Amino acid sequence: MNGEMIMERHYHKYHHSRSADRQPAPAVAAVGDRIPLTIRKLGVNGQGIGYFKHKVCFVPGALPGEVVVAQVARIHPHYMEATLHRIRRRSSHRVQPHDAYANVAGGFELEDLAYPEQLKFKRQVVLDALTKFRPRGYRNFDVRPTIAADPQYGYRNKAQFQVRMVAGHVAAGLYKANSHDLVDMPTCEVQMPGTMHVMRTLVQLIEQLGIPVFDESNNSGIIKTLVVRESMTNQNCQLTIITNTPKLIHKHQLLTEIADQLPEVTSVMQNVNPGDTPLIWGDQMIHLAGDTYLTESLMGLDFQLSARSFLQLNPYQTERLYEEAAKALQLSRDDVLVDAYAGVGTIGLSLASRVKQVYGMETIDAAVKDANANAKLNEIDNASYETGKAEDLLPQWQANDRQFNALVVDPPRTGLDNSLIDAILKARPAKLAYVSCDMATLARNLVRLGRAYRVDYIQPVDMMPQTPRCEAVVKLSLRER
Repeated sequence: MNGEMIMERHYHKYHHSRSADRQPAPAVAAVGDRIPLTIRKLGVNGQGIGYFKHKVCFVPGALPGEVVVAQVARIHPHYMEATLHRIRRRSSHRVQPHDAYANVAGGFELEDLAYPEQLKFKRQVVLDALTKFRPRGYRNFDVRPTIAADPQYGYRNKAQFQVRMVAGHVAAGLYKANSHDLVDMPTCEVQMPGTMHVMRTLVQLIEQLGIPVFDESNNSGIIKTLVVRESMTNQNCQLTIITNTPKLIHKHQLLTEIADQLPEVTSVMQNVNPGDTPLIWGDQMIHLAGDTYLTESLMGLDFQLSARSFLQLNPYQTERLYEEAAKALQLSRDDVLVDAYAGVGTIGLSLASRVKQVYGMETIDAAVKDANANAKLNEIDNASYETGKAEDLLPQWQANDRQFNALVVDPPRTGLDNSLIDAILKARPAKLAYVSCDMATLARNLVRLGRAYRVDYIQPVDMMPQTPRCEAVVKLSLRER
């Protein structure tokens, strides 16, 4: 979902009128105008929300309760976007951000908000989503205080930075909001230090060796993106170089320098993604040096991660998230657990010792191979994973007398597929835990799940401090027929 779609959604969320044929309000300001605003609250993307002549205005970096002067940047039919020009009255919860990129590039949107207030905001995002979609009984849901993260900096185990030429030099970083203007990032306080050391060394090597970087204006150049993942347990790294072409100029020299200067890099991969595309990853993967995987330890288990494998970005908090899922499921040794959207099996394998059997599914075949390999690596013989969609496999398994009574789902931001919800409502597992990374799709899914399930509680978990992103674990129980 792009920025404009999200802000349109917020306009309708905060505006009282629901009339489908309401005409856009007349222009109340022009681009470049400086307007006074009192910030009422934060939107789900962390922008301050104020009103100018009854028109919604989004201001990144402005905090609730502040009186600001904002400069209009973009005008839309129902809302405006503005930049923060000056703060007339500061919030008592404003703090000095560690990064210079706060409110410039994504990933730092709340860095100038005191951490206890970040936690309150993330709980409020859950409440606002429930109010919008109104699942059955939502007014009485037990939405618990957000579980804090520790540490709140230096926690991200993966850096995925675009590489471009900026002012005649190789730069690596993130884009400014709603643009392809790259912000070079020599430092990044939310990243694990090892990821940034590898990233900045690679930038220097690319420039020294004269390897061409991607130019979007004519689809030329080679290196597009650098992806560095660090193991918290082993403190080694996997590097993936995403390129515009399979040919990597000066590859031998580059790999020699990596081995010499970056001994912590134990895996080097190349991913080929040709052309100007919004997708980061391409289909072709080439092994360049070292291992083909990185090993991370969670919940007392070792997990081998291939370059494209999904893993939570905050390993310090991941175990807490999984324990909350286990708590919601209230597992026993007689339970048969289905691990939907399984990835490389981190949730299901972490819980395998507590149940009779784990069955998992994932649509990405490479992840399924990783999950089964991880079961073997950890000598877990009561867990198996298959390639396919949960909405397809669940009915097949039941038809083949593979019964289950517990289900954990951890879908992407798009939420549960409607056909999977149909399958869940038909199967009616007695124990259901929903791990969500998007509160809007969670609330929408709870509307349909509410036909058969009640929400016992929702536990927000802060996986990404300094950002508006939040996870939540929902405990659901079957209603009586």
